[in-house]
Amino acid sequence: MKNFQINTYTKKIIFVFALVLPMLGFVSSCKKDFLLKKPELNLLDQDAFANPTRILAQVNGLYTSVKSGNFLGGRYQIYNDIRGEDFVNRLSNGVTGYTVYQATNNNSDNNVTNLWTYGYLTINRVNLFLQGLSQNPGILSAAIQSNYEGEAKFVRALSYFSLIQIFAKPYVSDNGVSRGLPLRLQAEQSLENNDLKSSTVAAVYTQILKDLNDAEVALPATYSTPLLRTTRAHKNTAIALKIRVYMAMGKYPEALIEGNKLVPQTAPFQNATNVAHALQPNIANVFAAPYTTSESIFSLPFADTNAPGTQNQLGYYFNAGNLEYYFRAAAGIYGDAAWPVTDTRKSALTAVFTGIGPYSTKFSGNSPYVDFVPIIRYAEVLLNVAECEASVSGGNMVRARAILDAVRQRSDATYNFGVLTPITLLAAILKERRIELITEGFNYNDFARRNMALPSFGAGSSIPVTDARYTFPIPLLELNTNKLVNNF
Repeated sequence: MKNFQINTYTKKIIFVFALVLPMLGFVSSCKKDFLLKKPELNLLDQDAFANPTRILAQVNGLYTSVKSGNFLGGRYQIYNDIRGEDFVNRLSNGVTGYTVYQATNNNSDNNVTNLWTYGYLTINRVNLFLQGLSQNPGILSAAIQSNYEGEAKFVRALSYFSLIQIFAKPYVSDNGVSRGLPLRLQAEQSLENNDLKSSTVAAVYTQILKDLNDAEVALPATYSTPLLRTTRAHKNTAIALKIRVYMAMGKYPEALIEGNKLVPQTAPFQNATNVAHALQPNIANVFAAPYTTSESIFSLPFADTNAPGTQNQLGYYFNAGNLEYYFRAAAGIYGDAAWPVTDTRKSALTAVFTGIGPYSTKFSGNSPYVDFVPIIRYAEVLLNVAECEASVSGGNMVRARAILDAVRQRSDATYNFGVLTPITLLAAILKERRIELITEGFNYNDFARRNMALPSFGAGSSIPVTDARYTFPIPLLELNTNKLVNNF
């Protein structure tokens, strides 16, 4: 199969990301050295697999790639939230996503190009790492090698899943037969294999699930410290992402099977398998240092020495750091009666800026904006399972309602949804997701996986699934260097 290649400029980036071994990611101790240590910049590719320490450095580097501020370290989440109806743009700055907000971004837009580029940089780095492991046997124990392979496949699955969500039509719109993405699974260090047809959406999802199933088997059940359990993939991390993937495919029975691995049938909804996961009594603790609560299944860590980068940070966009986007006061989810002021998520995690309006304080507004970025939380897993129960034929509506109540009443103990029919129960769960997960990058994807029009405030109207603006265009950079990308 032909594989990943782009232009000379990006090839240079690939060289830096793939062959240099940054040490800013993760280590196998409970210390925070991995957040503070300067990167080692002088190792050649032939030395990268010379010993276990250097191999671990490459594992660290996979996480460093995926947490780029241009990818899952900030921009991905921001774009998914600002495309909906909940935010007002304050500064009309194209550098900080204004074209995405207005749905006027095109294939030469840096907002589009950088997201694509850093996603595929991460994917190619995984491919290089897996190839290097296979070509250098006997250096690691079988258990450690399996662990690292599982982490690499999790990162690749997460990267492909993130890209397919916004660069291709929803799987549920046509059962995945439309144009997906170039499925690049070989390690590339030259321009030889530039041209590669896009696979179908379904084929990309098949690969994502293969990687996650492999990862679930290969990954460890847990790690020795809360920091590692939060910032490195383990079995539950792979399971939780599989739930999300199956839901994006509209395969709720399969998603429920995975969800039942992590969520008990009855309250209290606390997982005891592998890593113990549970809601925090106070949601504000999830977004406060040290960011390693039992609710945090997978997060991307940052520190002063490796912040997400200029104008990429969640606190910069949504908090008073630069307050690029603030809530619509009397509309959107902020103004919805289902989100009253008695809710801690409003009283403790939002504020009002005089003369502007309400805004999110979920992420710090203080430079250099080094909050951990939550990728998977147990609250999401719970709401996923509730939605699955409410969506499958013969689903357990009592369980779905009990989970909904557990998530809501964690933040608003006296709130009562009243009598709910199966239809209004599902609607309440979907609305609860908007409240619970706001500014964490779920808004657009939640509309897309239900094959629903996107209510875009920035664009001034709803955007149908059939509208070209619904998904991001393949970047011009890719079109210029891969003549087959629009074929499949």
